[in-house]
Amino acid sequence: MKKKVFIVMLIFLCLLAQSVFACIIFGAGRLATTDGSTMTSHTCDSTGDDIRLWLIPSMAAGTEREVVVNGRAGVDFTNFPEVKEYGTRGVVADTYINDKDTYKYLHAMYSFANEKGVTMTESTCGTSRAQRTVFQKYTGIWDCYMLQDAALENCATAREAVEFMGKKITEQGWYGSPETMTIGDGTDLWVFEAYGGNMWCAFLLPEDAVFVCANRSRINYYVEDDPDHYQHAPNMLQFAKDEGLWDGENVEKFNPCKTFAAGNYGFSCVGREWRAITTLAPLQYPELVANEDMAVTPNPDDDLPLWVVPDEKVSVDTIRDLCSDAYEGTKYDLTKTADAGRYGNILAGSYQNRPTNVPQCTYFQISNVKAWLPEEARCLVWFGWGAPSTTYLVPMFASADYIDPKFNKGLRSTPDAENSSWWNESNVQTAATINYADAIQVIDSYREPLMAEQYEITFAVQNTAAKLIAEGKRAEAIDLLTTYSYQQANMWYDLYKDLTMELLGRYATGRTLFKTSATPNGTQWWNKVKAAVDAINAEEREAAAAAPAAN
Repeated sequence: MKKKVFIVMLIFLCLLAQSVFACIIFGAGRLATTDGSTMTSHTCDSTGDDIRLWLIPSMAAGTEREVVVNGRAGVDFTNFPEVKEYGTRGVVADTYINDKDTYKYLHAMYSFANEKGVTMTESTCGTSRAQRTVFQKYTGIWDCYMLQDAALENCATAREAVEFMGKKITEQGWYGSPETMTIGDGTDLWVFEAYGGNMWCAFLLPEDAVFVCANRSRINYYVEDDPDHYQHAPNMLQFAKDEGLWDGENVEKFNPCKTFAAGNYGFSCVGREWRAITTLAPLQYPELVANEDMAVTPNPDDDLPLWVVPDEKVSVDTIRDLCSDAYEGTKYDLTKTADAGRYGNILAGSYQNRPTNVPQCTYFQISNVKAWLPEEARCLVWFGWGAPSTTYLVPMFASADYIDPKFNKGLRSTPDAENSSWWNESNVQTAATINYADAIQVIDSYREPLMAEQYEITFAVQNTAAKLIAEGKRAEAIDLLTTYSYQQANMWYDLYKDLTMELLGRYATGRTLFKTSATPNGTQWWNKVKAAVDAINAEEREAAAAAPAAN
């Protein structure tokens, strides 16, 4: 291994500049899903993430690979690895040599699927002041971006990815905020947490369970010796004791997430988890459903289950609905707030209670990996841009020969709806905010029938590809998957391009088809909001009139 000069001060400055993201992730075991797949999902929620997506090709054995810290946003990976760009903040901390051909993978702000069918997600978590003070002494060289890239390049199973990432953190240390990840492969579903320094932990999710994390480290139990189901940093207990993060007593109750990452216990995190749990398993947790104040419980590790066995098996649409949620029907319902206006606009971007569905979402993906299919056909991910409530999902395969070039075009700072898939969807999302209650019905009238049809056709295409592979026609199978995904991406692009103009025309002058629309939430509710605003304005006018004139 050829060691690069590690610029400690620059790394530290990059750490200070690192933006905090706000993603929610799900993981579903194969017996918890309607089709027997493992599912992992991720809403990448940030105003600063790179909006592009690339397909990274295989690299030949013997290729030197650089370990880069913060080499992400604004970087063009179109010709990687022939052309390597790491941006103004990227720092090369080390290098290593690949001892085998690497795997192709889908590479976004956070990479998420490789051609073997290994998928992963991330959710950035927090720490207490005392924990940050400890981990600042042990800054490593593997950040979440780079570690996920390396794992997808080198690992053929979820378990292999867990062991690979754990080894890298143990040997060379973690860089950045704590992260919780779900890692699947069609058979297993692991939850992996990286805390800081050389500390990490992971557990195998029961096959009939669903896990959720909303920017809060969640592994709240410890097992000493069960590597088939639970893995962790080799010196975890001793490190915690030596650094004063644990008193060294009662190993059975040792809690990794509280010990190393006791942050983010507010509503914005706990509330989203509470909502998912009560939606997935209301029959099992009626007390959580009935007591909506549990969304702000100060003891989520004790009061919320680590995972749930859902009342009904989950589908891709189940996860899509969970990620599109705005607390509808609860006392936190964002459609009935002043910020949402008379048309219940949940994409207003200003909210007292942070929902799962947010307008700043960069991308949204759900893996759907069926282990019984050949690897080339099983590595399926449903991918969309922007807020889950208004986006479509394109079937994508990490085994593909290429992806739609519009996926890796555009920047947030440069509108480019003619060439960029992200900007194409963003225009629909923005137009929908004029009259959200009506617009979401228009969007659904186009989107939902096509999504239902697409699910069926995609499975049929996968099965056809599987037959071709069985006949020794691997290249033809990959070409089929590539062409199908490309065609679907362009179908959605064209539809949303037309839909933008339809919505803008539909709400010209702020009316629906030039007619006055009734308030969908009820005129009585909206009239109360207006009356309250009028009362505030009247008070301010009276106060201004009574104030002494300025000299």
